[in-house]
Amino acid sequence: MSRKPGSMYRYVRGKPSTRKEYMGGVPASRITQFVLGNRTAEFPVQLSLTAIEKCMVRHNALESARITVNRTMEKQVGIPNYRVRIRVYPHVVLRENKQATGAGADRVSQGMRSAFGKIVSTAAEIKPNQIIITVETTEPFVKQAKAALRKAGMKIPSPCKVNVNVSA
Repeated sequence: MSRKPGSMYRYVRGKPSTRKEYMGGVPASRITQFVLGNRTAEFPVQLSLTAIEKCMVRHNALESARITVNRTMEKQVGIPNYRVRIRVYPHVVLRENKQATGAGADRVSQGMRSAFGKIVSTAAEIKPNQIIITVETTEPFVKQAKAALRKAGMKIPSPCKVNVNVSA
């Protein structure tokens, strides 16, 4: 049985189910770290990837975006010159009503009877203009950080924009 496309879960429909203690078999989040790079230094420039529309972002899409930003910044800037923060957490549990296909599927499948679904993944519910990823760096590396966040925005189902804040 192949995994369903992420576009099935992109839109927020109804109330989310988030109480993992009542559910058995919720898969662990793929996001391994939420803060990367230089954790101790102070950086004057803060760039943030912001979602334009309301959407759901699966945990593997967030992990993909995190890897993209970190790898780009690490190669072009060096670890001591940046900090990356993932600002959302995948709380929402996604369910899927598995359908049997192929020969004899009509005898095996129950169709839409008791179609509550099995737990397949988790996702973060993103509001409009919510910050997803933040990169902190210094003035000379703003261009590289913008490019890294733009690449990460390709992994997110909502259209995204990059905002730059400079603290004096």
